[in-house]
Amino acid sequence: MKQPPIRQPLIVGLGRSGAGLHLRALRTALDRSPDAWRGPVVAVDPRPGERAPVPDGVTVTPSLEEARALVPPERAVVHVCTPPAARLAVLTELCEAGYRDLIVEKPLVAGAGELAAVAELRAHHGLRLAVVAHWPASALAGRLRELIGTDGSTDPGGSTDPARPGGLGRLLRVDVTQHKPRFTRSLRTDDGHPTAFDVELPHSLGLVLSLAGPAETTRARLTDLRIGETVRPGLGSALLELRHANGVRSRLFSDLTAPVRERRALFAFERGTAVAHFAPSDADDHVQLVVDGEREVFRDDALTAFLRRAYARFADVPAEDPSWAEDFALHADVVRLLDEAKRRCAETVPGARREEAPRVAAP
Repeated sequence: MKQPPIRQPLIVGLGRSGAGLHLRALRTALDRSPDAWRGPVVAVDPRPGERAPVPDGVTVTPSLEEARALVPPERAVVHVCTPPAARLAVLTELCEAGYRDLIVEKPLVAGAGELAAVAELRAHHGLRLAVVAHWPASALAGRLRELIGTDGSTDPGGSTDPARPGGLGRLLRVDVTQHKPRFTRSLRTDDGHPTAFDVELPHSLGLVLSLAGPAETTRARLTDLRIGETVRPGLGSALLELRHANGVRSRLFSDLTAPVRERRALFAFERGTAVAHFAPSDADDHVQLVVDGEREVFRDDALTAFLRRAYARFADVPAEDPSWAEDFALHADVVRLLDEAKRRCAETVPGARREEAPRVAAP
């Protein structure tokens, strides 16, 4: 039986995500599994070094056509690390060039208007498409699934031991806080992330949908970034409240003007609480889980684990396997809910759902 070729990474976009996060995780994955992929890493960026320094050991080409000569489609796993606003054009070009195995940065696209076009690309070209979702793929999320239980209710034995699946009882509420100061990038006019809904919330929205199931929006709020007389509409903070089909309520809040970083998710159950502290940045891969006051700290390099799993799936799981469609549906829901939230905040009554963030004094 013919063995599938060991894959070679092709990174499209050498900004913060491509040059920093993806490349670091790829190298860590290779350290842990020498056959995870084969190099050299090739990247496509017409202006390398503009957003982030070009890493050592990366072959940079200005166009996809030149990259294709170095990494043919049958050998490549493409990491799409361009901003979401340009995502559809990049995916279309990759499909036309013959690439079929894609790892796409979150969110999948910037809005629901582009989602149908991406779904058509996926169906027409038989794409195997993995959207970066390292929070749902993390060991911390796995621990949360154990606490929730397979159906979100008590386990068959009715245990009240928090350590057992369902031991805390039925999940009632999820409250996620994602704060980080992001002034420099938000002040750029070409950052590619149009609102605060597009920056941090795709992480937490994918997490709560994967843990608590399908949901609908009940409330959305967006604020502007204001520094002195400078205003960046929609890039201050974002609030999204959801009602899941099983009755769970979720509240997701992200403030891009906060003085400190925080990535925390509180899960309220019938008989207790669990608080998950995700790594606040790529500087440290330790996470924390507090269950009814008992705290545990452990390492959880979620992005590396996600990429290793994605490469393994590209090697073993055919495009017609239903798991690809299930993954796509989850991330399509993320785009749909974020798009609906943005539309709610842009309704015609000024200030009805859009508010001003506290003004930050200019230096």
